[in-house]
Amino acid sequence: MFHPKLFENRNVVVTGAGRGIGLEVARQFLDCGAHVLVHIGRDTGRDLPDFLMEAEADRRAFLIAGDFAASNGTRDFVSAAGERFDRIDVLVNNAGTMVGRFPAGELTDEQYEQIVHLNQTAVVEVTRGLLPLLRAAGQAAIVNTVSISALTGGSPGSAIYSASKAFVATYSKALARELAPDGIRVNCVSPGTIATDFHERYSSREKLEQTRKSIPLQRLGTPEDCAPAYLFLAAPLLSGYITGQVIEINGGQLIS
Repeated sequence: MFHPKLFENRNVVVTGAGRGIGLEVARQFLDCGAHVLVHIGRDTGRDLPDFLMEAEADRRAFLIAGDFAASNGTRDFVSAAGERFDRIDVLVNNAGTMVGRFPAGELTDEQYEQIVHLNQTAVVEVTRGLLPLLRAAGQAAIVNTVSISALTGGSPGSAIYSASKAFVATYSKALARELAPDGIRVNCVSPGTIATDFHERYSSREKLEQTRKSIPLQRLGTPEDCAPAYLFLAAPLLSGYITGQVIEINGGQLIS
């Protein structure tokens, strides 16, 4: 893995870090010496893993619950981050989900607004709110989670989710250009079909098996497959000349 001191004395914010890819990203940043603000979403009743509880006890991790679907969710989160950090070296915008599968003709206004708010608006609001702290770091990095569906359109019922991820990819490229004078790099990680509870909720077992067979590497991805790309894009030492890019992590799905 990466050097245990790669992010020593660095302040990192990871949204959507209570499970799946975000949780593994937070773990790997902690393993590399960072102080990590861990956004665990609204589901606070779940047992969090021991490593997070230990890091919190050591004051290396700061756990913040917050529902980005709520009207003031991102504002409260930005305030909480400002109370703990006077600068932010890395922002990982990972919070977001499909919400559900909605056929185009049956999608309600409420469903549409919920998907867009969570996957698109919240990323803009958190980024905007934390920009002063990112600028204060002098050499900061933003890494946004998008999706293979931003390129492919996704599977039936995920049109708005897929489009919102394409929005984030384009927004990131524009930000990369705009924030370059501030020394802030902006990139995206685009996971393919990753075995997390995301797909347990939104995909059938048969569909996942069909997908697996179509992937050149013949397996679904894992959070461990994805997390190192976030650390790579966050480390000036490793990727200091990379900005405005989307790294695709999908076992070759896009070439098959």
